[in-house]
Amino acid sequence: PEDDPFVEHYQTPVILEILCKEDEKFAKSMATFVKEIKKSEALIGKESTRRYGGFYGPTCVVDFALIPGSTSNVVNQILVNTNIPADHKQAILAAKSWGMNTSYGVGDVFAHEVEKGATLTDAINREIAMLQSIYDHPVRAQAELMDSVGQKSFDHRKYMESYRKEMAGHVRAAIDDGVHYGNIVTIPAYCVGDIAHHISQSTFNMCKDDVVMAAIEATTDVMESTLNNAVSKVKSEYELLSLATGSTAAAAEYILELDGFNAIMIVDLLTKRYHNYVQLYPDRGAAVELHNCDFMDMIYRGWKLMDKARRMQETDKGILVPKVSGHKVDLSPIHKNEVLMNPQWYAYPACAMTVRMSAMMRLADYPCLLTSEPVTATMMTNIIALNKETVAAPARICKDCASAALMDFRHCYCQWKKAV
Repeated sequence: PEDDPFVEHYQTPVILEILCKEDEKFAKSMATFVKEIKKSEALIGKESTRRYGGFYGPTCVVDFALIPGSTSNVVNQILVNTNIPADHKQAILAAKSWGMNTSYGVGDVFAHEVEKGATLTDAINREIAMLQSIYDHPVRAQAELMDSVGQKSFDHRKYMESYRKEMAGHVRAAIDDGVHYGNIVTIPAYCVGDIAHHISQSTFNMCKDDVVMAAIEATTDVMESTLNNAVSKVKSEYELLSLATGSTAAAAEYILELDGFNAIMIVDLLTKRYHNYVQLYPDRGAAVELHNCDFMDMIYRGWKLMDKARRMQETDKGILVPKVSGHKVDLSPIHKNEVLMNPQWYAYPACAMTVRMSAMMRLADYPCLLTSEPVTATMMTNIIALNKETVAAPARICKDCASAALMDFRHCYCQWKKAV
């Protein structure tokens, strides 16, 4: 269970090293960027301190956009001042967003060094050295990271070397075909690694709970029904992706609403909890709250869709019908789910009013099969394949982050308008 998240992070380090071997100019740009990291002591110190102290509120350190507190946000700030070709900047940035160059998240070494008693200066220098290592020698850096957390389910060094042998020819072919380097570093991690790490022991353990499993099944059924109903009318691959994620967001919010909760309440709860968590666990891992952020962002999007449908009184057989890009979201599969419609089976029968919400809160630590990541990973892979020359990662949009939109004043620290 402790090993499975990391399968996302073994691909991009190898791909980066292959690119550097195949393209001397890219290798030179990478070396220049590594030197620029060293020159960015003030920036890295500030951002590491802010993450350690919870300044930004709940944040996803490995977010696929450029949100405050994320690694890609910091990398983008460094790249702005790095004198290398623009397409190389974009590739380096993509490698630590949808591309997953090692398991490292910015500020983690700094926080642990401070808690162990290091001076702030020493902690910053060690943070800088860590950030440099994941670009200077990414495969070795990932292997050492896995050693440090006791990864033991397979030989990660052997895996990465085997992967290098298998992938080298494909990377060369992609270069020759004019695929943007930012897409070359993205696809292997986001598609292969993402799908793999959701087929794991920890997923099985979580889904032993009937209501948790029912929430995943019902949300997936909503997405399937909605897509099948709309597929003949969809105008683009982007619209299809938006509908897939929008339908599941609406479904997740609707399940909460069945018990009288909504996204606004949950975002308030999880944001307040986060600030207490910072004080309880100053040595927390950099990734700890990232799935809470994913969950909050998803249900907040769902709430906006549901709220509009409720205001317009758009219903079908008494069930609200939210719309995404003009397409109707079919929430009826939730009402057909026997477990979700019988919460009294899982509580004192006359008092079963929080059963579904409590299952959703369990999923707040692991919403990946609600969003659903295997689906979005596959769709994004196809979107990238159809647009190979345009870098896809990171998302150059305002995510309308739930905590920032509802609780914290942090929009001004986002980098999406300044993306390289």
